[in-house]
Amino acid sequence: MRYYSFLLLSCFVFFISACSKGGSSVSSKPPENLVVTAVVNPDNSGNVSFTATATNAVSFDYDFGNGLGQSGTTGIVTYKYPISGNYTVKVFAKSADGQSISKSISITVTVVLALVWSDEFDTPGSPDAAKWGYDLGDGCPNVCGWGNNELEWYTNRQENAVVQGGVLKITAIRENYNGKPFTSARLLTKDKFSFKYGKAEIRAKLPAGVGTWPAIWMLGSNIGTVGWPACGEIDIMEHRASELNKIFGTLHHPGHSGGNPDGSSVVISNATTEFHKYTVEWTPTAITFLVDDASFYIFTNSGALPFNQNFFFILNLAMGGNFAGAIDPALNTAVLEIDYIRVYQ
Repeated sequence: MRYYSFLLLSCFVFFISACSKGGSSVSSKPPENLVVTAVVNPDNSGNVSFTATATNAVSFDYDFGNGLGQSGTTGIVTYKYPISGNYTVKVFAKSADGQSISKSISITVTVVLALVWSDEFDTPGSPDAAKWGYDLGDGCPNVCGWGNNELEWYTNRQENAVVQGGVLKITAIRENYNGKPFTSARLLTKDKFSFKYGKAEIRAKLPAGVGTWPAIWMLGSNIGTVGWPACGEIDIMEHRASELNKIFGTLHHPGHSGGNPDGSSVVISNATTEFHKYTVEWTPTAITFLVDDASFYIFTNSGALPFNQNFFFILNLAMGGNFAGAIDPALNTAVLEIDYIRVYQ
């Protein structure tokens, strides 16, 4: 009886095992006959429509040739390239069990950016209140001297910020004001204008006095909730007259803030006597700094960084502080002049 029971049990186990093994041996066929086509929109918008087909494929992974990609089950995707270029697009067709084949195609994309926001500073008087607000005071009580030991008190007076002769003039004045030896202005577009990705272009002439610290820069719009440097900071142009004509392009973000930012510099001619064009080109994969259309620093952007959200502008002329250093005792006034600021997308 025991032998009979054991025999029945053995047969049952063998039957179940055989069925199980038989089920696991079934596998899908590998993908074949992968065909990839691309249609570049002729309107120069950067939009490209891709179609991929393959026998036995259940999903498709696209590498758009710029560090970004997309996956789907139909093989049909549309992607908007942010900048012009020649791109090698690679597509992987996958079967249900993960087998894959790939194919690459080359495309040329032309992107013509459109002007989406600007200030030409053509209307005399105070800066346009619809576009610009002010940071006032010295940053106290939270970060006195705006966190940099600066020596100015920011105001909204026309003595410190005025549109005149077709340019915005931000003027630092040596005067005792609320305990500070200088006044100046710090304008910003927070809660009035911000943008994500594109090209920002500013034409400006910088002050020469030692101790001046003009800056054209941007902060992440979420600074009020996450703080700095988690919000990210893009310094399009900074200059200190102790290193005349040396232009700094800098990025601050977690792990690279304060005295440890990412960035570089370039020496130009006549920064304080002539107008020059300061530009940042910003995409999901790169942030490029340029002076007079010549790039001097390219930073690799990624989804793990804070440079993938809306940013707003700040224009200011600081005095002294950690970056600019001691102020020339003979310096009584200095002016940052901005001809225009333009944003293209």
